[in-house]
Amino acid sequence: MEDKSRQDTQKIKDLKNHHKEVKDTTLTTNQGLKVNDTNNSLKSGERGSTLLEDFLLREKITNFDHERIPERIVHARGSGAHGYFELYESIEQFSKAGIFTDVKRKTPVFVRFSTVAGSKGSTDLARDVRGFAVKFYTEEGTWDLVGNNMPIFFIQDAMKFPDLIHAVKPEPNKEIPQAASAHDTFYDFVSRTTETLHNQIWVMSDRAIPRSFRMMEGFGIHTFRLINEKGESHFVKFHWKPKLGVHSVTWDEAVKISGADSDFHRRDLWDAIEAGEYPEWELGVQIVPQEDEFKFEFDLLDPTKLIPEEMVPVQIIGKMTLNRNPENFFAETEQVAFLPGHIVPGIDFTNDPLLQGRLFSYRDTQLSRLGGPNFHQIPINRPIVETHNNQRDGKMQMDIPKGQTAYFPNSLSGGCPHLSKMAEGAFHSYEERIDAKKIRTRSESFNDHFSQPALFYRSLAKWEQAHIADAYTFELGKCNHTHIQERMLWVVSQIDSDLAKKVAKGLGLEIPKSIEQPINQAIGADADVEKQQPPKKKNYLDTAPTLSQANTKFESIATRQIAVLVADGFSMKNFKKMKDVLEKKGAVVKLIAPHGGKVRCNENMDHEVDAAIMTTESVLFDALYIPGGKKAIEKLKKESKFIKFINETFKHCKAIAVDDEGEDLIKYTFVSTSKEDAAVLINKNPMDFVNALAKHRNWDRMELVKNLPI
Repeated sequence: MEDKSRQDTQKIKDLKNHHKEVKDTTLTTNQGLKVNDTNNSLKSGERGSTLLEDFLLREKITNFDHERIPERIVHARGSGAHGYFELYESIEQFSKAGIFTDVKRKTPVFVRFSTVAGSKGSTDLARDVRGFAVKFYTEEGTWDLVGNNMPIFFIQDAMKFPDLIHAVKPEPNKEIPQAASAHDTFYDFVSRTTETLHNQIWVMSDRAIPRSFRMMEGFGIHTFRLINEKGESHFVKFHWKPKLGVHSVTWDEAVKISGADSDFHRRDLWDAIEAGEYPEWELGVQIVPQEDEFKFEFDLLDPTKLIPEEMVPVQIIGKMTLNRNPENFFAETEQVAFLPGHIVPGIDFTNDPLLQGRLFSYRDTQLSRLGGPNFHQIPINRPIVETHNNQRDGKMQMDIPKGQTAYFPNSLSGGCPHLSKMAEGAFHSYEERIDAKKIRTRSESFNDHFSQPALFYRSLAKWEQAHIADAYTFELGKCNHTHIQERMLWVVSQIDSDLAKKVAKGLGLEIPKSIEQPINQAIGADADVEKQQPPKKKNYLDTAPTLSQANTKFESIATRQIAVLVADGFSMKNFKKMKDVLEKKGAVVKLIAPHGGKVRCNENMDHEVDAAIMTTESVLFDALYIPGGKKAIEKLKKESKFIKFINETFKHCKAIAVDDEGEDLIKYTFVSTSKEDAAVLINKNPMDFVNALAKHRNWDRMELVKNLPI
């Protein structure tokens, strides 16, 4: 205890000395120019477009974009696949884009899924936002919809992006932790930048640990514009809805999967496509007329806000199918370059300040990663239409441009390449009227930081809320500074007091009644601090059921992995009956035995073993079946890992089916055979197992199993 006390005293002294060293420094540019605002980009009015002349933004973003090569600074850990998009119905009343008007097209796509914070070698199962980027190779040019599996982002202005990522990345003095937000620098930033809270509570939810890429939603995040043939503008939010529903794993599983198979999501996507079980998502749009821009109690240009589907329904307009794995990971998945600035006629930008900054940052990043301005010539990045311009030379030039001229206008080349008219399909920016002062600030309409996180939490099922409380408790428990923990508790209490109380209990702390400093420090030094503080939360919608995974699709068991525990002498009759039903429904049945090689059933037939028990874990499977057979069960009883396998399956609320003598094995476990558990099936019809499996989990079991000693 004395040693611990001395360590704590030294920590406090070190922190005070650090503060003495840095307290008199002033923020400057790399040229020594003093800066009074490093949080907001220069705009034409509070809600206006970001200006190219903003040298402070460009210096900060440029330095950030070039920090590492060649690995992506964020979204380094990725997996990709080829496919196509088909339109269900034309929306020509909203957009003139061919991809939204021509139902006969089959547009090629390449999709890259990723984690955000970790390096290329980090685990797939980190608690993190997932990237969901789609490259459409359209007949009018390439369109990149660069999004995430969460509909909002952490920050409101691109100027804050380097700060966000520096905060969540491994701490620079010791380069830990990897691919994790559970540390002091991240929560120091979050507790002082409350615009982050909406995205952050999503990361604390099950959305941050998806069951697979195939079972997560995708979002364009920003509000974009659709432009029709008449030049009329509508605001739009893009949604990807997985045909398999939205499903996740538990945190306990995620930790164990990271040890058992850190490539779990990458392998899952690859195997599904190889097996012909092609992942599918439907594309949906939320359309808001131009004249309704200000009808909501939140700002459409704020990327930390979503439009609840209960207020503006999602209109499903098409489907994307991924049907081909890459031939070469580096050439395709690693070298693919997504840029939000890649759009086609019929789609345009808004003045969302985060989007405006991304339009610069993404191209700058690719210049660093891929060696120069010719990255569009790499096969995976080439458009399917011919390109003609006067851009020449540079690093990695792979074309051989011909002719005498490389300028416009010219006569020596007959004026070619010539300009196109709008009627010929040329891009034309939406003519938005701009009449405002140049100003470095943020609109007060962006200041509501508590209402939507509160709506999200209220809309979740009890088991989802419990998982969020556990996640906050774990994450804040990893912080070493009590003042950061307490500040976060106060911030969380502004979202939901009951949630904050649960987290505080887990941390052994009290929720502060107040805090000394302003909580929103994402403002300039000369800003009116009081005006920029977030107001108390509003309740413009009691709940939004579409935000809860409890209301997702529970229809298909296709590609679900079923572990079948067997040993020599297992019941062939029971196994075949169950296997035929499961495989007919698209599930994948795998035999887990005490050893590798072959295992013999009670009808003297040999079967290939998919995994020896010592080489696999229950967390890699979606459900468990024990076919019985007296001789087999006696052998399984003697292997302790089979008991552990069953117990973990039960603890993680998965479906378990048992036939005949298999019930004797269950008696050695923690599994309750209560009739009230709809996902523990003893000598039941295989279709009962199918129905339980389709529900993904039996969350009613959660209270019963949370304290099991495994």
